[in-house]
Amino acid sequence: MKNFNYSIPTKIFFGKDQIDVLASQIMQYGSKVLLVYGGGSIKRIGLYDKVVKILQNNGITFWELSDVQPNPRITSVRKGVNICKENQVDLVLAVGGGSSIDCAKVIAAGYYYDGDAWDLVVDPAKIQKVLPIASILTLAATGSEMDFFAVITNTDTNEKLGTGHPDFNPKFSILDPTYSFSVPAIHTAAGTVDIMSHIFEVYFEKTEGAYLQNRMAEALLKTCIKYGKIAIEEPENYEARANLMWASSLAINGLLGYGKKSVWSVHPMEHELSAFYDIIHGVGLAILTPHWMEYVLNDTTVDNFVQYGVNVWGIGDTEDKYQIARQAIQKTKEYFASLGLPATLREVGINEDKLEIMAKQATRNGKVGNFMPLDSEDILNIFNASL
Repeated sequence: MKNFNYSIPTKIFFGKDQIDVLASQIMQYGSKVLLVYGGGSIKRIGLYDKVVKILQNNGITFWELSDVQPNPRITSVRKGVNICKENQVDLVLAVGGGSSIDCAKVIAAGYYYDGDAWDLVVDPAKIQKVLPIASILTLAATGSEMDFFAVITNTDTNEKLGTGHPDFNPKFSILDPTYSFSVPAIHTAAGTVDIMSHIFEVYFEKTEGAYLQNRMAEALLKTCIKYGKIAIEEPENYEARANLMWASSLAINGLLGYGKKSVWSVHPMEHELSAFYDIIHGVGLAILTPHWMEYVLNDTTVDNFVQYGVNVWGIGDTEDKYQIARQAIQKTKEYFASLGLPATLREVGINEDKLEIMAKQATRNGKVGNFMPLDSEDILNIFNASL
């Protein structure tokens, strides 16, 4: 296990009616807020009205940035930055899923930057200071409610890039599982896969002696496998929604990666699919992940897949290593299919046309991943296998 510094600074208010703390928490940072949200879902479930009433009743002035799209656009970030600068906002409050939260994070950084906000996505080193950020979560998926990353899309350049800064950690996040009851099945399924993929990115890694991290990762994977289907079949099952929501946060808040040195593989590949075709992120991950697993399975990685098969899927450990590994990969593929997700790129409108371009884009900064480093040819092979 490698050295690490433990710091997960976000306050979490988890459970029913925790929105009651909203005003008192905001007022620790000021009284002028930018409210960032997506489409109409928060209005349909009554959350928007509840937030607005709390702000108004406590003398908190607010401005709104609505219509933040999935795969959040830099255009929305720019609008938000302008609103914050014009009104000297004290805090950026995201209400929704990861797209709204990611957008809020880069807006908060753009407030203190004189140039174009896209610069902060391309080069995180340019982020010097960040407005306080807070979130009210409605979708278990990205983990943005408790991490220091953001992913933003530039449709003009077909780029979807990640950026980050320690101050991107929200000051507080309200996690009420009841707000996710209305999430459609496709997004519940995609969110479950996104959580699992975050775990895979740090679980499939070669650091020796990280026993505890691996066991925690396996517990979270089993949680997703158990409750993902239940949440789809019983949308208002509080236990299922609660377990998925907490798994979302724990999967990517740093806990599983402390003591390891993981470089992600599947996410950078999927970002190209989303950038060029604007597909649902978790859907792209569900398509690519089993093919990535098959591609990187070899004599140096097989033991990792055996561990996964035995501890997560309950496969007997007396069989041949490669048989166990392949069974584990097959079970992963079957589970994603059981959630109702597509299994091929063609199903989401992606054909051969741009695969080579996307493979080269994914490796613009060098090879992808460190479990098995992948060059553009490797990625192209995985893309082709996923058709």
